[in-house]
Amino acid sequence: MMNKKMRVCIVAEGCYPYVIGGVSGWINSMIRSFPNIEFIVLAIVANRSLRGKFQYELPENLTEVYEVYLEDQDWIDKKRKSQYHLSKEEYNEMRNLVMNRKADWNVLFELFRKPFFSINDFLMGDDFFYIVRECYDRKYANSIFSDFLWTMRSIYLPLCFVMKTDVPKADLYHCVATGYAGVLGSMAQHFHGSGLLISEHGIYTREREEELIKADWVHGIYKNIWIEQFKKMSLMAYERADIVTSLYQRARDLQIELGCPKDKIRITPNGIDVDRLANLPGKSEEEKKWIYAGAVLRVTPIKDVKTMIQSFAFAKQKVPELKLWIMGPTDEDEKYARECFELVDMLGVKDVEFTGRVDVRDYLGKMDFTLLTSISEGQPLTILESYAAHCPVIATDVGNCRELIYGPTDSFGSAGILTHIMNLEEIAQAMIDLAQNKKMRECMGEAGYKRVQAFYRIDQMKAVYKEIYQEFAEKQGQSWSEKPFDLKLEQEQDE
Repeated sequence: MMNKKMRVCIVAEGCYPYVIGGVSGWINSMIRSFPNIEFIVLAIVANRSLRGKFQYELPENLTEVYEVYLEDQDWIDKKRKSQYHLSKEEYNEMRNLVMNRKADWNVLFELFRKPFFSINDFLMGDDFFYIVRECYDRKYANSIFSDFLWTMRSIYLPLCFVMKTDVPKADLYHCVATGYAGVLGSMAQHFHGSGLLISEHGIYTREREEELIKADWVHGIYKNIWIEQFKKMSLMAYERADIVTSLYQRARDLQIELGCPKDKIRITPNGIDVDRLANLPGKSEEEKKWIYAGAVLRVTPIKDVKTMIQSFAFAKQKVPELKLWIMGPTDEDEKYARECFELVDMLGVKDVEFTGRVDVRDYLGKMDFTLLTSISEGQPLTILESYAAHCPVIATDVGNCRELIYGPTDSFGSAGILTHIMNLEEIAQAMIDLAQNKKMRECMGEAGYKRVQAFYRIDQMKAVYKEIYQEFAEKQGQSWSEKPFDLKLEQEQDE
């Protein structure tokens, strides 16, 4: 009997299949690009409130979605068990982890898989207390110990949940981030002897660091402790991965800076289906009197929608015919979304519309330019989609936006305007410049179209990942066929 086809487990955190667009869109595209492979998804989400709330119609070759919760009201065991005391080896490795020393993660993986090991008993027990106390005495004795202890419990609780997870078996674990996803993938590699591939879109550690610096729910020393937690999880994933992909050279440089061995990294740019965005509906006669700016994004702080609204308000004073569409979900951070709505009202700015989730194809053909005011990005798909629609972009200088606008090595010219983060005047002026110069918009839109055709097509991305997947399949002794995956046939072969 021939070997079964390879089974790939996508490990995702806070995105697919609960969130539309961005990394979620990339995952959905990847699964659909390889109908010959059976995929399963290990989805890490905040809590059980999101259970089963999928925003995507799952592809036929995606056979199962497993959910892991970082916050869970059920973490306290219903039945009190006798407290498990760590062995000397287990104690030392947990101590190394808490003290930010080199830890043997295999020992910790084995510890958390023991059926009688209780997360509650561990975090509330003596072993963890003594480890935390030592850490406190050595480094943080100027703070209040009770606060320090409870903070450390809150920091280690999600990691405990992740390491307690019974990971489904697969031939390859394809993590789309480091962090908790990287821990799960590394743990699966340890128990199942499978391959481990990490594809970073944004650099996870840096994104968490930026969020924590701005966060008002964590203060002082605790910001650094959280940041160190993410750094050591990511470093472990980098060290254990067989292959790590990055979207562009600067991202690769950051991965190396954070400890990833350079010989593991392959640069694999994003790709989109350019043909899908051809022949889009344009403006009606009524709409032609307006200049439309569009922003395709999740209404969250990392996208800095507030700066976008304020900049638009300034620009509209100079160009009254400007209209802004903010397209994307508003339910990921409802508090922030409300603040954005209130800001529009407070400024008294007209012609700002929050569309919610929409098919971007219904809007892109009408847009004169698109906006991205993020404080952190990888290689934004929304920019590539704008280019496919011959639409120029105004974007902040984050992630790969500079290269997307000005080109890596080509001579196509500028495809938009690059601005500094949170610079209201700069962003507003860019809107005014594009709104008032039709010829500039057309030239930049054409440059973007040429760039996406040359470097960022989905068939190019698929070719790179096909080579990577085949490489892992050969290592695992799995068959490779271009025929679509058939669950019924696979089950028959199993019998």
